[in-house]
Amino acid sequence: MKKVAILQSNYIPWKGYFDLINMVDEFILYDDMQYTRRDWRNRNKIKTPNGLSWLTISVEVKGKYDQKINETLISEPNWAKDHWATIKQFYSKAKYFKDYKDQFEDFYLNVNDQHLSIINHKLITLINSILGIKTKISWSSDYTIFDGKTERLLSLVQQAGGSEYISGPAAKDYIVEDIFKAADVKLSWMDYSGYNEYTQLYPPFDHGVTILDLIFNEGEKATTFLKSFADGR
Repeated sequence: MKKVAILQSNYIPWKGYFDLINMVDEFILYDDMQYTRRDWRNRNKIKTPNGLSWLTISVEVKGKYDQKINETLISEPNWAKDHWATIKQFYSKAKYFKDYKDQFEDFYLNVNDQHLSIINHKLITLINSILGIKTKISWSSDYTIFDGKTERLLSLVQQAGGSEYISGPAAKDYIVEDIFKAADVKLSWMDYSGYNEYTQLYPPFDHGVTILDLIFNEGEKATTFLKSFADGR
């Protein structure tokens, strides 16, 4: 049974995103969908002594109301160096920051891609490598796209050879479950509840931050805070 998940790329996503990646055999980046503003595509949260703070990549959006995620370009030339300086400022005292500093510094100081989608993909791939996640990452544009929200997702799963689709819970608002049932493709729902707290700088604890927070604070133990690893994947 091949399991497939489909999500838009996010910038340095939270731990639940990587948990879902590790639960499936193929993870499809849904980046030929419309770019949504004030969303997770180009930003994520970090912890600071003054509370949560956004790390945001500025992108070109003026007059581009219908642009796709994979068409979205970065508008700020020095974003990467600025982000790395901020990450160092607030995580340099984390217990395992030094163990991963060089990998992330190499990315942030040398990245020269202008497409947001490519940057997200490279960071997701880097983090997968650190966590030991070996799931195949593909793009929705690798496949034929069909009309209809549910039909499009089902078709991507089928083209990938999947027999089970694990969806994020937000999609319950629009997915027609009977369409999957009629196609004999199992539909499962990701459960993001019940995560254990870990050692985190700057209390109070918050689950909804970038996975960099977990990696820098827990190091090799980071995967013990993901459900998919507890399940033996």
